Amino acid sequence: MARIVIIGAGVVGAALADELSARGRSRSPGDSVTVVDQGPVPATGGSSSHAPGLVFQTNPSKTMTELARYTAGKLTALGCFLPVGGLEVATTPERLAELHRRRGWAVSWGLDARVLAPAECVALHPLLDPARVLGGLHVPSDGVAQAVRAVGVQLARARERGVRVLDRHEVLDVRVRGGRVSAVVTDRGDVPADVVVCCAGIWGPKVARMAGMELPLTPLAHQLAWTGPVPALAGQARECVRPILRHQDADLYYRDRFDRLGVGFYGHRPMPVDPGDILPFGEAPVMPSVLEFTPEDFAPAWEETRSLLPATREAEIAEGVNGLFSFTTDNLPLLGESPEVAGFWVAEAVWVTHSAGVARAVAEWLTDGHCSSFDLHECDVNRFEAHQLAPEYVRTRSCRNFVEVYDIVHPRQPPEDLRPLRVSPFHARQRELGAHFLEAAGWERPQWYDANAPLLDGREIHRPGEWAARHWSPIVGAEARASRESVALYDMTPLKRIEVSGPGAAAFLRRTSTGDIGRPVGAVTYCLLLGEDGGIRGDITVARLGPDLFQIGANGELDLDRLRRHLPADGSVTVRDVTAGTCCVGVWGPRARDLVAPLAGPAFDRGGFGYFRAARGFVGAVPVTALRLSYIGELGWELYTTADLGAKLWDTLWEAGRPYGIVAGGRGAFDSLRLEKGYRSFGTDMTFEHDPYEAGLGFAVREGGDDFVGRAALEERRRAVRRRLTCLVTDGPDAVVMGGEPVHDGDRPVGYVTSAAYGHTIGRGIAYAWLPAELAVPGREIGIGYFDRRVPAVVADEPLFDPAMERLRG
Repeated sequence: MARIVIIGAGVVGAALADELSARGRSRSPGDSVTVVDQGPVPATGGSSSHAPGLVFQTNPSKTMTELARYTAGKLTALGCFLPVGGLEVATTPERLAELHRRRGWAVSWGLDARVLAPAECVALHPLLDPARVLGGLHVPSDGVAQAVRAVGVQLARARERGVRVLDRHEVLDVRVRGGRVSAVVTDRGDVPADVVVCCAGIWGPKVARMAGMELPLTPLAHQLAWTGPVPALAGQARECVRPILRHQDADLYYRDRFDRLGVGFYGHRPMPVDPGDILPFGEAPVMPSVLEFTPEDFAPAWEETRSLLPATREAEIAEGVNGLFSFTTDNLPLLGESPEVAGFWVAEAVWVTHSAGVARAVAEWLTDGHCSSFDLHECDVNRFEAHQLAPEYVRTRSCRNFVEVYDIVHPRQPPEDLRPLRVSPFHARQRELGAHFLEAAGWERPQWYDANAPLLDGREIHRPGEWAARHWSPIVGAEARASRESVALYDMTPLKRIEVSGPGAAAFLRRTSTGDIGRPVGAVTYCLLLGEDGGIRGDITVARLGPDLFQIGANGELDLDRLRRHLPADGSVTVRDVTAGTCCVGVWGPRARDLVAPLAGPAFDRGGFGYFRAARGFVGAVPVTALRLSYIGELGWELYTTADLGAKLWDTLWEAGRPYGIVAGGRGAFDSLRLEKGYRSFGTDMTFEHDPYEAGLGFAVREGGDDFVGRAALEERRRAVRRRLTCLVTDGPDAVVMGGEPVHDGDRPVGYVTSAAYGHTIGRGIAYAWLPAELAVPGREIGIGYFDRRVPAVVADEPLFDPAMERLRG
């Protein structure tokens, strides 16, 4: 039983009210759903009220594509969608190649899509200049969402099921008592609440602060103009008949509206707005989300439009706005519950394109405790590190995303602003070695080192194609081989480190993870965190350093948030993020023991320190916590120490390693080596939607004994494995793909690639992919769609390297 209050009656809030009431949340005894908005419904004055409604479903994110597909399907059923199709055109060879890549995403995520020849593009959209177009991506199920109509229809359905809609109620505060929400305060009285869902859009940060929560969201103005009558469209009786059109080479999009054309433009300067400066509904000249048009910013857009669409030369711009939309630091929505205030939820930074899908996801989450329809790991509002909530960071990165919204962005392309932010204690030494840094979660991570260029002498390194060779060097291959031949240092400091302690720590970790945590002090256990649905929420390594003390190697903030949400109320367990005060170096390779044992003493000799064991000791003068494990499949240790001693630890190892040809290894080599060994990466290879048995991680699930989160559901899923994470190998010049590509059995799309790299030890390309279980048979020949080509691939047994584990256990 819960009294749910939704703040915001835009397209997201209206859809959530509809989805919740369809699940009976407004009719059960004690249940109620109330929608509150400062403006009049259905046009409340937020972004939904002026949105042009274009729904291009294709996205590099599988989740975002699925949210868009659900939205298009639902709004079509409600009569609020114009299924005219979507066409993205290329006017440069680089964009045409990108459209082939986008077509790959569409096929991977289940959309019907095709790259068209220029004449086919013009046939679909006759306003195009045939001389400008090199090709286009056509998705027939794209179209126009009629946002205001969708708000009205969904609120009407919700009202019929008992939902109360309070428009013209300005929210002044969110009342919190005892750490959870109790009411929404409006200018017309309080609305009692057990759950508050903030769907306030551009006002989201302002409302969230009422509950003590910082939202990394920035409203930015975006130009939308409408032409006067276009003679070529004269007599058009239907609102929209041509495909919605994107000209991303010039940051433009188009849709027709009877005899006029809408022109949207992202190519102007970023125009961020503080949410506190947005006017209330009654004070805004037009509506709060609409700012005055700035013709000087639009001039390049109109010039390019007249070139691409010659028919517009006979028309003029009749009206325009600078409309506010929500941008985030990573271009993804903000969904989930506050970590500090129980019952305060957000569904923010959601455009019309994904609105109904997000509403379904949040409704399932609120009703069932998890979302079963979509994988929401990359949308969870608790995914951010502390620095990513800083106002300067939020504004700067949001503006960058506005600028790059239609750019061709390489998967490895790092941001250039606000760097460096987080550096390990080894950073100075890495710079001396000529490290090329990429960024992850604010950390500067070496991709390769120029100092290792001499390693190329006498080695033939496979060079990938042009796309895969960006942000890459042949030194990557040389570092990978050197790691297998001698000994290498890998900076593992960006790995999230969590300390779990207290008299209830062991029982807590047995309850929240799948591993056998009850093993003696010194044991290291690979575990999974599961949801109640049996899906993987994260993978962790747990080192027992004392009877009541554990060190966890985690993936990021979501793991930390999950552990904290499961803490017992009796205070018997403490969970602490220790990442910032510590550092870690991986010392790996066949000469690792030769290097470490003389520095650390007899305990590190052969037989004295077993595989997947932990111990405390010293490396030279540096106190360390050592874990005998390896992410690259070689003998060695992870060595942890405090941040103040990190530089000394590196220098000690480096100097002692010179006789063994020690090298520093970058992330490029790391990824190649881990895939040769078949090690999975959470968030890439497996996510919330997958279970351990599908992902090949059944060994991490303990049998028998006491219960753990997700166990009941997992037993059901174990009996019905229909897909598997599968190792594929490729040969030839296109042996290296990048991830996200579709996998075909003949002409039939059957799956998609997760991780990929070239295996410099085995001399073949490696790709892990999700496939139907019946196709995951070693020797099966399939194909990977890579741009406009088909790369032959073969299902392989895994691991590809050292299957007997002899090198790891040596």
